[in-house]
Amino acid sequence: MSDTPRLDVRFVPAAFADLPGWDGDDHRQALAAFLKSCGAVFERAAKGEGGHSAATPPALVSACRAAERSPELASTEAGARTFFEDHFTPHRVIHDGPGGLLTGYYEPSIAGSRTRGGPFQIPVFRRPPDLVNLVPESERGAMGHALTHARKTATGLEPYATRGEIEQGALDGQGLELVWLEDPVDAFFMHIQGSGRIELADGATMRLTYDGKNGHPYTSIGRFLIDNGLFPADRMSLDSLKAWLKEDAERGRKTMWQNASFVFFRELEGAEAESPLGVDAIPLTPGRSLAVDTRFHAIGTPVYVVAPQLAHATPPGGFRRLMIAQDVGSAIRGPERGDIYFGSGDEAGRRAGITKHAGSFLVLLGRDGGDRR
Repeated sequence: MSDTPRLDVRFVPAAFADLPGWDGDDHRQALAAFLKSCGAVFERAAKGEGGHSAATPPALVSACRAAERSPELASTEAGARTFFEDHFTPHRVIHDGPGGLLTGYYEPSIAGSRTRGGPFQIPVFRRPPDLVNLVPESERGAMGHALTHARKTATGLEPYATRGEIEQGALDGQGLELVWLEDPVDAFFMHIQGSGRIELADGATMRLTYDGKNGHPYTSIGRFLIDNGLFPADRMSLDSLKAWLKEDAERGRKTMWQNASFVFFRELEGAEAESPLGVDAIPLTPGRSLAVDTRFHAIGTPVYVVAPQLAHATPPGGFRRLMIAQDVGSAIRGPERGDIYFGSGDEAGRRAGITKHAGSFLVLLGRDGGDRR
């Protein structure tokens, strides 16, 4: 069961005029991203939601149907903006939890090989056949420090091997190696991001996506280093942390083992490989896809994100943008906790790596009464 405390959360209606920068946003981009979620919205509504996830509201299903019936709306700014204003009402998120926080994630691009050899000695593993989900993938962020996956044995379920145990050979000899990388630090951060684009020597690429984890809770090694006086908080960023880990291989390896969580991957092929995928195989859109806590926000929900100090990700005036809840993360917990998808490659990684800013959500809930909470 989850060990995450329950919060008192209310959604209070507001007006679109209350959304700073609403008039200047690109609603066409937002609507195009919204449409990518609709298949998942329909599937979730059909099967129903249990456990810790917010149910898929009937109003969200209706809005998706309306958008799919009128694809021409996305071709003009006026049409896209009118769609959101006609089908949704913005709501402030009022709660007794910590203030809103935005971080970033991205798809790293890493050199690799389909076969082990030369500098490529670090394996990336596919999902083991004895791994079972204890909760749906969309709920793993809601579980706090509880296990989300386990190992199925002849006598029942048991905790899966930790990161340290796997890197010391716990999965060797099972033929689970999917691809080989050169640097263990690069492999570690691909696990954190949940996806990767592998550049092969022959010029081809592989696109990998999350396919489960060993079930142990995520631990921020950056926070571990700061709390233990091993790294100054004012110098912490993705690039500085990577450099610190690579300076001393043994020190770096033991530090990375502080995060017992370990991710398994699968290769995307065909049309599915055209972009990284969020939860429920939703194609991600840079700057529009948002990872959220699904205890509070149904997948596919439009969320207007306001972060005045997040200047490196937007023109002057701060980050003010309509995003779509399309992903989850083990560290994304709270009603105003969001992870912004920045895209692929080094520049996206740089921007994601320096994103840790206060922000607020104005959640767009449906107008027909089925989306009230």
